[in-house]
Amino acid sequence: ASSTHLRLESRSSLLFSPLRMPAYHSSFNDKGKHLSIVNIALLPIKTNFKGPAPKMDDKEQDVIDEALYFFKANVFFKNYEVKGEADRVLMYLTLYTSECLKKMTRCKTRNDAVKEMNTLGLGNFPIPGDPRFPLNAFYQKPKDKNETDQLQQYFLQLRQELGLRLAHKVFETDKPSKWWMCFSKRKFMDKSLSAPGH
Repeated sequence: ASSTHLRLESRSSLLFSPLRMPAYHSSFNDKGKHLSIVNIALLPIKTNFKGPAPKMDDKEQDVIDEALYFFKANVFFKNYEVKGEADRVLMYLTLYTSECLKKMTRCKTRNDAVKEMNTLGLGNFPIPGDPRFPLNAFYQKPKDKNETDQLQQYFLQLRQELGLRLAHKVFETDKPSKWWMCFSKRKFMDKSLSAPGH
């Protein structure tokens, strides 16, 4: 009887585990036609940072809002099914959020975090096609210098805007939120945008 109970308990724990739930996908997969760079959606965002992304009304939800809202669930997934070009933006932003949180562990104040995010956002970073990019299997390589430059500027714009928003979320008060910082060691799909040891 005890072994039957253990088997049932094991099955129920798998059934109700959050990891059995499907991952969240971008709503922009279903929002009609959009521009793209290679096979990555060029989505409108709310930002003052310069770049190729179209501007979005401040009252609407953009893909950065989605990435931050879904992060605490999606970061646990080891696999992810791409259902549209907007998901590739969501995947990159999820990876980048992990990178931001890792850097924020050294920050004591919101100003520290904003400065750290600015430095990280502007730093050297790989894009799809670069051997250092961890999810090349999901992205097409830019076919020429124009696409490479566009993608670099788009990712830069996304990095700068997400980093700024995240700094304000993590430091809503004088101290960093433990409900964000407890995810600083989590890796989406067991991948990282930084080299080992960084």
